[in-house]
Amino acid sequence: MSSWISRATSSHRAQLITTAIVSGVVVGGAILGAQEVRRQYRVAKLKDSIPEPGEEDQTPTRLTEFGAASQVFAPSKEDERSMELAARARRGDYDDDLILEQLARNRVFLKDDGLEKLRSAFVIVVGCGGVGSHATAALARSGVSKLRLIDFDQVTLSSLNRHAVATLADVGTPKVHCIRRRLEQITPWTHFDCRNELFSESTADLQLAPMNGQAPDFVIDAIDNIDSKVALLHYCHKNKIPVISSMGAGCKSDPTKIFIGDISNSTDDPLSKSTRRRLRLLGVKDGIPVVYSTEKPGPGKAELLPLPEEEFAKGSVGELGVLPDFRVRILPVLGTMPAIFGLCVANHVILEITGYPHQYLPSKSRDAMYNGILGALQGSEERIARTRGFDSQGLKIPITQDDVGYLIEEVYNGRSVISGLFTRLCLVRWERPGEDFIDNRTPGQKNTLLQMKDLVCMTKEEAAKHEKEVLKGDKSPEALYDAKIVDLVKLKMKEEEKFERFR
Repeated sequence: MSSWISRATSSHRAQLITTAIVSGVVVGGAILGAQEVRRQYRVAKLKDSIPEPGEEDQTPTRLTEFGAASQVFAPSKEDERSMELAARARRGDYDDDLILEQLARNRVFLKDDGLEKLRSAFVIVVGCGGVGSHATAALARSGVSKLRLIDFDQVTLSSLNRHAVATLADVGTPKVHCIRRRLEQITPWTHFDCRNELFSESTADLQLAPMNGQAPDFVIDAIDNIDSKVALLHYCHKNKIPVISSMGAGCKSDPTKIFIGDISNSTDDPLSKSTRRRLRLLGVKDGIPVVYSTEKPGPGKAELLPLPEEEFAKGSVGELGVLPDFRVRILPVLGTMPAIFGLCVANHVILEITGYPHQYLPSKSRDAMYNGILGALQGSEERIARTRGFDSQGLKIPITQDDVGYLIEEVYNGRSVISGLFTRLCLVRWERPGEDFIDNRTPGQKNTLLQMKDLVCMTKEEAAKHEKEVLKGDKSPEALYDAKIVDLVKLKMKEEEKFERFR
């Protein structure tokens, strides 16, 4: 060893290397030592700034009722006046005539009985983000006087592109209290029960419990987490609590593709697909109304943003989430879409609670079905023409695919006028046409004098029987069907004549 050292020190190059290494160690030690001294100094300074017990002017910082430091989010004068007015209104110290005047437009629409049902309703909103906040705001503005809000999250800057009422001053405060604080300035008589909590199966009994003895009239699911969503929907279905669920508004941009229907029909929505699969394992296949979009992804459209590679390199991706099982990737959201979803949800709740008549259209993405119905109608007209002795070759009908869609969806609400079924539908003449039902005055052209008001919606089996006995036979519709069906057809035909002007 000593011989190696003597050889190394005798070499000039080795001496330079050794000197550099020793210098690096000394410099590194000096830097680390200086950092340690600086750290100790800062710790000592921080400790010195902590007052001893008993010193004067050491009143602890109070938190506001919204969970924020009072000196940071101190309520403004307007907030204080609004809170005082809301407290008085909830005690009954608020003129009922003023409330009715504020709700005047709803009153003339829903009538006194409907508005009274709405004012006495108790609704629970689970999830107070983009969808839930708009639903809550619409319900409060419409007269619902008892609202329970459940959400564990706080308002962030990125919430402001879609939240109904949040402002910059609300960033960092719980969403449930943000909504309450803002809506108290609009409908001070509303009773809010705010639960800054995560909904889960284990807490469902408490979170969905009655409010002052009143069971919930409706529950709104505006959750974007699968576990919580499934737990809520399963609980409501099992306990027969009316519920409506909002499916995914993220990555959506086409408002014409939004529908309200049973969860079993929401086949084009990825969030709904996962929810349906989990619910089916729990024995729930249908019976839950949902708001969903049939919009499909495509080139250039927004998608769930992937995690950067460096995040995967850190280890378990699941540990990156704020809470266990919550997604950690960013979901692109166009701010208008959650608002539309939320307003659709609120609209459904209002109609259901008040008993206002409503019947939703099924999904309109059925072009292939409309083409098939149009072809079947063409074939029926040709068969009738041959029965009357006309040459049916080249026969045209003055009905388009758009006309078919309008009749099926708008006039007959996607159901057979005979049985109410919504599968294997077709259009067929209601009454036997006259002898001059074909126009062949133009050389080379033959058209049937068919009008949209002549057609009714039936299943294929019903239409085959109707064609045989009425259109090609000698029976009248009145002889084949009972009076209730005949009156319904007459009503639908009158509606079509009335709405034809607006098409």
